[in-house]
Amino acid sequence: MTEILGTQPAPDEWIVYATAACALALVVLRTLWLPARNAITIAHEGGHGLLALATGRRLEAIRLHSDTSGLTVSRGRPTGVGVVLTLAAGYPAAPLLGLGGAALLGTRHVTLLLWIATALLLALLVMVRNAYGILTVLLTSAAFLLVSLLADPEVQGAFAYAAVWFLLVGGVRPAFELQAKRRHGGAPDSDADQLARLTHVPAGVWLSFFHAVSICALIGGGRWLLGY
Repeated sequence: MTEILGTQPAPDEWIVYATAACALALVVLRTLWLPARNAITIAHEGGHGLLALATGRRLEAIRLHSDTSGLTVSRGRPTGVGVVLTLAAGYPAAPLLGLGGAALLGTRHVTLLLWIATALLLALLVMVRNAYGILTVLLTSAAFLLVSLLADPEVQGAFAYAAVWFLLVGGVRPAFELQAKRRHGGAPDSDADQLARLTHVPAGVWLSFFHAVSICALIGGGRWLLGY
């Protein structure tokens, strides 16, 4: 327990910048982004699921698909604050998780971050209801668990920084993807459109909210990771 809650040495500066560059490459290059986006989808659907539980809704299932889409099913009132918060939680989830991870790394709690990530993934696994989703979450949680148990501090640090950078940088792209789809008449039942129907606030305003959260998280988290 002392090792988990204790602090670890910060990685060399070049590792911080190298992991940031790797995360950027995963997000910018389409061939890399398509498989890597599964991690963002896990965070997205986890955000829906967490807020569903937090607002008293009954979480029934989470599904993750090979095209990197996902679906979270919860039961409760079809209107009201609970369903609005549940729908609004998806797109901000990855960048906010990245921001929280950056705060932990900024205080050199590398091992604690890895264990928290593992615990969150295993908690999510309980609610996943399709084979692809189970496999994806299992592999992701196994990677965090093995690194936290078997890797030396330098590898743990590099892995943790890479994961957090990816959540921060990768958390920005999905809202832009959704904006592009909507511009061409696609995604009529997106989170933003469902929120617009529930709240009578235009979907574009919700998209702006998603953009603001992800960009602010990237700026704030980046400052922590870079030691500013």
